[in-house]
Amino acid sequence: MSRRKKRTVPLPDVEATRRAAHELAAGLGPGAVIALVGPLGAGKTTFVKAVAEALGVDPDAVTSPTFIRHQIHRGRLTLHHLDLYRVADASEFHRLALDEWLDTGGVTLIEWADRAMEALPSHTVTVELAYADEGRSRILTITEAPPRAPSGS
Repeated sequence: MSRRKKRTVPLPDVEATRRAAHELAAGLGPGAVIALVGPLGAGKTTFVKAVAEALGVDPDAVTSPTFIRHQIHRGRLTLHHLDLYRVADASEFHRLALDEWLDTGGVTLIEWADRAMEALPSHTVTVELAYADEGRSRILTITEAPPRAPSGS
């Protein structure tokens, strides 16, 4: 079993969040799944907007899909933006058929992913945003997916 590599990045401001998101986006390809976790207001949607920008999507078109649960944005890769804030657990995630967006050949970013983490594929990258400095800044922890097994093995 492969260990997942973790790295932590301090985010003193929105520009640092944008740079970290752009760096992550540069390595994304079809089928990538990014699970975003963190408390309310920690910067999950800001991070999604910056990934979208790096994929050629107008970041102003990206809003938190809390009530509609899913948005599609077209760019270098199709971006599926899901929000599970109003989803109770993995069972509801499946019942609402939100799992169908995980294997569409695009990139899927999921806010509040901790509500259905066990339903996400093993190649999911986890991005955790947390408050630091009494709420004045954030800390980003990226947990990489384990390497995928070669096809046919």
